[in-house]
Amino acid sequence: MTVTVRYIVDDAEVAAAFYRDLLGFIVRMSPGPGFAMLDREGLRLLLNAPGAGGAGQGDGQEPPRPGGWNRFQIAVSDVEAEYDRLVAGGADVRSPVLHGNAGSQLLVADPSGNLVELFQRAPG
Repeated sequence: MTVTVRYIVDDAEVAAAFYRDLLGFIVRMSPGPGFAMLDREGLRLLLNAPGAGGAGQGDGQEPPRPGGWNRFQIAVSDVEAEYDRLVAGGADVRSPVLHGNAGSQLLVADPSGNLVELFQRAPG
């Protein structure tokens, strides 16, 4: 099963490079400057710039825009190592590694400010 998420981004080409180079996505399609389709382990990520295609048109009241607190989660085996790797890669890491009962997480923003959570499940 593939789950599809659509993010509105300022620049689909820049965002696609971020997801490919720093988060391990595969770019499946990038037909123009306003759209890209990527995949990673059962997650299909659609990137749309405002005004690009039907998804970039909004609801008629306001145009779509990137950012907010919605996010998807990527399971990782070592969140501390991911933090170090992302910082070294110049990513906009928005939090230190946060620890909770279920595990540890960090938030990283794509070039348009959309959040991605990297999560390591607690042992046991």
